[in-house]
Amino acid sequence: MGGSLRTTGPLACVALCVALACAACRQEPPAAAAPQPVEAEPVAPVAAPEPQAIAAPAPAVVPLPVWTPPAVELQPEQVRGALQRAGAALAEGRLYQDAEAAIPMYLAVLSLRPQEREARRGLEKARVRLQASVRALLQQQDEQRRALAEAATQVAVLVHLAPEGGVELELQRRVQVARRLLALNRSGEEALRNGSPALAAGAFAQVLELDPGNSRARQGLAAVESGLLRQAEDAAAHADFNAALDWLRQASRIREDAPTVADARVRIEAMRDAQLAALRDGGLRDLASPKGLKDAREKLEQALRIAVPGDAAVAVLRQRIDLVAHYGSFRPGQVFSDSLQDGGRGPQMIVVPHGGFQMGAGYGEPGASDAERPQHYVRFDRGFAMSITEVTVADFGRFVAATKARPRASRRGHSIVYDERSGNFVRRNGADWQADYNGAKAPPDNPVMHVSVRDAEAYAAWLSAQTGRYYRLPSEAEFEYALRAGTAGRYPWGDAGVPPAGSGNFTGSEDVSPSGRHWKNAFIGYGDGYWGAAPTASFRPNGWGLHDMAGNLSEWVADCWHASYRRAPPDGAAWYNPGCRQRVVRGGNWANAPEQTRAAWRLSQDSDVTSARIGFRLVRGI
Repeated sequence: MGGSLRTTGPLACVALCVALACAACRQEPPAAAAPQPVEAEPVAPVAAPEPQAIAAPAPAVVPLPVWTPPAVELQPEQVRGALQRAGAALAEGRLYQDAEAAIPMYLAVLSLRPQEREARRGLEKARVRLQASVRALLQQQDEQRRALAEAATQVAVLVHLAPEGGVELELQRRVQVARRLLALNRSGEEALRNGSPALAAGAFAQVLELDPGNSRARQGLAAVESGLLRQAEDAAAHADFNAALDWLRQASRIREDAPTVADARVRIEAMRDAQLAALRDGGLRDLASPKGLKDAREKLEQALRIAVPGDAAVAVLRQRIDLVAHYGSFRPGQVFSDSLQDGGRGPQMIVVPHGGFQMGAGYGEPGASDAERPQHYVRFDRGFAMSITEVTVADFGRFVAATKARPRASRRGHSIVYDERSGNFVRRNGADWQADYNGAKAPPDNPVMHVSVRDAEAYAAWLSAQTGRYYRLPSEAEFEYALRAGTAGRYPWGDAGVPPAGSGNFTGSEDVSPSGRHWKNAFIGYGDGYWGAAPTASFRPNGWGLHDMAGNLSEWVADCWHASYRRAPPDGAAWYNPGCRQRVVRGGNWANAPEQTRAAWRLSQDSDVTSARIGFRLVRGI
């Protein structure tokens, strides 16, 4: 620590304290046996401030020892001998330690002969040697504590010899500061060993405030920073990234823009990414097993605890968990068909998204009845698949051929058809599932009609056996939910009274029968080009990809008839009472009045009814 230090800022306090200590040194001590030099104990470390505001207060003064010359018994006639012994001690480097050392001997001579020049010259030589010794001791790095203790004793001797000497006072100040720096460095190192990085950093910061080039303090701060970074990485390894970031913030305050902190931050973020990727991959593997949803959710919870907002790995796992929870192995909007045992394919199905809606009609809705109330909220926690179109004549014919079934109209020998001559619906013999709306043979891609609800349920049971999947009629809530497809208006297309062009097969004022008839109660200005049922998928699908939900044919659903929605199931399940005969029909048809095309419209029908206006579609669990 060569060179002088300025006494500005915190060192001004040091200079003042040194001056006071020097004034105490100038007092003549009583004669006594030579005391052993007393080294001041290091001061206790100052409690470290908060890591975000580490300060460097002015250091307290470490007391220096006071030197008292050993007593020398000397008579006037012994002066010559004393000078000779003092010279020999000076030559040997024994300067102050005991009564036979050079300085005590020369002082004893001068006490008898104040003008003795040999004693003055010898004392000056001893003083110069002590000055050099103190400077050398201040430069020592090894055994620094012992060297500073020796330097403190020697500078006490110098101050005794020259209480106002400039060199002596400067050396005394340097020793004072060096001892303070040593005490602070040792305090910081002790705090570091005891796991108190904030205390350690505070001590080392005080050292560097006094001595910016102090290598020991710089190494100490580097050790503090390294320890904080180890703590950060250890916390990250244990998936505690909040703690890791706290440790990093503390480390970043040690040295501004330290590259080690930036590198550690990159490593910790890489650890976070690796842990998140492992949780994501593990969760995806869990989802591949039938009962892995719970384990995957646990991994998602772990990932959410360590991820930053918007993390891609978490988003992927969350999305897959949601899909599995709500759709199994499917996706909303996915189209599929199951293979049949006979080599054919079942009806095309589409996955309806899970969600909720207000079912029924509000009290102010025009044309609504009490049977459509009260309006109530229904939620589907899991999606379901619904056939994209009504079941076709070809689909139903495959079932009849495979099972030799005799549907209700075939057994009874008649059904209800439209009579072109009278413009009314009449009973016609020979009309069954193979017939069109007027009793003629139906094309294979037409929706099957003239089937009872039990015929529809029998087809669903056969399809379930053929595919190994559970097919059934939709519940009334499922039908209205899919019919609305996320809308909430009076009609499936909204509140407007006229359907959008090409949206479905409804009764329109521009529709004309083969004999030129027009509807008496129809949507004004609308025409779809069909009088009777149209081939399936002839019109645009609704928002969820389903055709003919609001028109073409009304459809059987699984529910028994209830005169209102009081106590209706809130989860969308079918409201079914075993043995009931009155069933529910939903959705408008090619011959319905506009009021019967509303989204909430429902109708009670006997379970044996067959008609040219009623068909069905199916739902499959996923």
